[in-house]
Amino acid sequence: MSRGEGGDPGGAVVFRGATVVDGTGAERYRADVRIAGGLITGVGAGPDGGIGAGPDGGRAVDADGLVLAPGFIDMHAHSDLALLLEPEHPAKVTQGVTCEVLGQDGLSYAPVDDTTLPALRRQLAGWNGDPADLEWDWRDIGGYLDRLDRTRVAVNACYLVPHGSLRMLAMGWADRRPTPLELDRMRQELARGLLAGAVGMSSGLSYTPGMYADTAELTDLCTVVAAYGGFHAPHQRSYGAGALEGYAEMVEISRRSGCGLHLTHATMNFGVNAGRAGELLDLLDAALADGVDLTLDSYPYLPGSTTLAALLPSWATEGGPAATLARLADPAACERIRHAVQEAGSDGCHGVVADWTTIQVSGVRSVELAGAVGRTVAELAAERGSGGADVFLDLLRRDELATTILQHVGHEENVRAIMSHPAHTAGSDGLLVGARPHPRAWGTFPRYLGHYSRELGVLTLEEAVARMTGRPAARLGLHRRGRIAPGYHADLVLFDPGRVRDAATFERPRLRAEGIEHVYVNGTAVVRQGRTTGARPGRALRRTDRGTRAL
Repeated sequence: MSRGEGGDPGGAVVFRGATVVDGTGAERYRADVRIAGGLITGVGAGPDGGIGAGPDGGRAVDADGLVLAPGFIDMHAHSDLALLLEPEHPAKVTQGVTCEVLGQDGLSYAPVDDTTLPALRRQLAGWNGDPADLEWDWRDIGGYLDRLDRTRVAVNACYLVPHGSLRMLAMGWADRRPTPLELDRMRQELARGLLAGAVGMSSGLSYTPGMYADTAELTDLCTVVAAYGGFHAPHQRSYGAGALEGYAEMVEISRRSGCGLHLTHATMNFGVNAGRAGELLDLLDAALADGVDLTLDSYPYLPGSTTLAALLPSWATEGGPAATLARLADPAACERIRHAVQEAGSDGCHGVVADWTTIQVSGVRSVELAGAVGRTVAELAAERGSGGADVFLDLLRRDELATTILQHVGHEENVRAIMSHPAHTAGSDGLLVGARPHPRAWGTFPRYLGHYSRELGVLTLEEAVARMTGRPAARLGLHRRGRIAPGYHADLVLFDPGRVRDAATFERPRLRAEGIEHVYVNGTAVVRQGRTTGARPGRALRRTDRGTRAL
């Protein structure tokens, strides 16, 4: 019996003497757990476990002293292209992630047409890169999910219909209300995506063009989502000066539409919100008491991450990337942008005046700008003897909007308070491109287990695991996933509770986590003895009228 042996794809494996944390929040217990054919076929509690090898034999894994949990579910992932380009997906499987939710923040690559796809590729280059050698052989959501299956990826994936992409198809990047015909086009495309298996709709209300949508438009579309049993996952309008108002609007949309609400990367950032998480949680508790179907996710770090272009005022981004770059070449428009960002407070910067000391370049597309990576805008400005706004505008022009940044604007007391809420789940919000991306892309889940559970005691181990497994599985409507119980899919992670931790740092953001020993997806080992196996047993999980399952 080897501590490192797994099994052949779909073959029988028995985890001997594991400490089972089953994903429900229940107290841990010692047991043997048997998997075969991609499913959990036995859980035997008791002094000796009580699970035999079974009629088809199988291998045994010595799990004494290790925790066996359901595979972790990343409720906010930006792996839409990464899964196609690097389907072994080491950033996530080495954390114990077995399922991701894609199509986030109202912007992704399905549904698209031949006009919106090139513009989206340009707009999202800072999030996902823009690979020239990728075959873009899909246009609708069903086609994208099929492409994931043909690629054979390492993890399971769910998809949200991105509202901004719907709006582009119907009316481009116009800053106005949709006509009845345009709204009907959005409703039809949304329904098509939900019928194809999407689990809900995302929105990005501080990104172009989603930021141009009003409450009525979003309520109308959420009514469609509710009819198909999905949920709304908004990147709401502000995480700064207007944060509480933004959250209140999302709750009101849920009340009016009857649509489930999942508040994605729920944070209270910038100086205006220091110590104010309690006000957000009071708002959410009142909504829950009123019957609103509400959950949220967060990442266990202080800095945020986005594109530098996201800080632009909304008027400057109307018309899409080409129109934005044209404005950046116009001195009069640049002066208006400078005033909005540096003096008035841009809506793209969450209604606060940009503090250039907190904005750090994490990635660039242009090799000529590589020296800016790791530097704050303030540092670059001091080096050049110019103002921060001048550096901001120069980077946007020279990198054609593809620059990514870290924003050091979070507050520890808010992070801890939000993750302690009973409706909380875990999401990385990790960007996987750039020279120095946010370490949350490689460290979120072990950080919950190591830093916030074991070291700080903010969450018990059982609570931390439930937030990463059973609770998100319930929100997604996953069919027989997110728990350790007979008949459930064998998405599992075996880790050392005394050693598990995130190793990725802001200086070295792609270091693999420690203490994650084995990871299984659909019964096949994707990590064995802490090393990736190269196996790609994941699949697209599509919502049906019987729940979300692999077709």
